[in-house]
Amino acid sequence: MVKLDIMSDPICPWCYIGKANLDRALQQRPDHPFVITWHPFQLNPDMPAKGMDRRTYLETKFGGQDGAVKAYAPVVANAESAGLPLNLEAIKRTPNTLDAHRVIYWAGIEQRQIETVDAVFQAYFVEGRDIGDHDVLADIADSVGLDASVILRLLKTDEDRREIVDRDAAARGMGVTSVPTFIVAGQHAVPGAQPTELWLKVLDDIEQGAALDA
Repeated sequence: MVKLDIMSDPICPWCYIGKANLDRALQQRPDHPFVITWHPFQLNPDMPAKGMDRRTYLETKFGGQDGAVKAYAPVVANAESAGLPLNLEAIKRTPNTLDAHRVIYWAGIEQRQIETVDAVFQAYFVEGRDIGDHDVLADIADSVGLDASVILRLLKTDEDRREIVDRDAAARGMGVTSVPTFIVAGQHAVPGAQPTELWLKVLDDIEQGAALDA
């Protein structure tokens, strides 16, 4: 088996696209060796706990409406070419993602991390839900078979907040500056939303390497 560690933030559209591209490769290689773990990386660690109006956030970050439109044009184009649903107009708030990362972390403990990441992306990028809201996160947890009441209770505490902050800091200490960043076998960093073809080549190279070592 080969570890594939993925640094991601659930409000990052390139993470959403990158996962879709990876998933298509894995579907074509159902016997792939990857053991996948998702790790936290907050694009906006200083975001207010309740988040902020999305338009205000985008225009502030990209220098006005025109800048925001230009910044998201390649996102829309890549999502369309990937056949990936994307409903940016439905998103009204940009959340603080610390609590979403906590839920994804807890899902990993219960062996439901990948489907939870999928559900969080779906909630944010397709349904336009506020994934910083505890009730929304509990509902997402319920949809993947986690105990919503337990998740809601944990979210009201500081449980594992420090764990998420420390893991985010560890990623930055490793030199990660943007997401998605994929780390193959603890050694090879693959940054960005790489195309499906690249992942197929990576998998073929791993298979060939394993054959040579046999």
